[in-house]
Amino acid sequence: MNQEAKNYWNEYWGEKVKPQAVSAWQFGSDPDRLAQLVIEGIKTATCSGFIFYKMEDEPLPKVDDYSIILNSKDVPVALIKTVKVEIIPFNQVPEEFAIAEGEGDRTYQYWKSAHETFFKNELKEIGLEYSEDMLLVCERFELVHVNA
Repeated sequence: MNQEAKNYWNEYWGEKVKPQAVSAWQFGSDPDRLAQLVIEGIKTATCSGFIFYKMEDEPLPKVDDYSIILNSKDVPVALIKTVKVEIIPFNQVPEEFAIAEGEGDRTYQYWKSAHETFFKNELKEIGLEYSEDMLLVCERFELVHVNA
């Protein structure tokens, strides 16, 4: 986590007892646009390939985790809190979750097409092939604060 994100985290909590665990990251495909959708309350969910957590030996997100959302310049723009985490095969992600991701025209068809393309490209870069039943880490979150 960069210093600007640490400062934002500390300033947000002030004198209150703050949770120890927080991460700072940006959305993969279009950090600025997706962060703006979070700020506007349109995007309340996100997903990642389970395989990437395994390969990078990263812990899976948990309910009550906090995340600082960064823009494309690694500037903190918002604070979110995870409220639900599920591991679901790509081809079983419910329409309601896809719509909660808030992207494109907010249809399941858009979500499926965009995410299939994204995962195919990401997996190809590391020598793996996409499969419709690949596991996704599907995360629901709530907006806690906007860094204005």
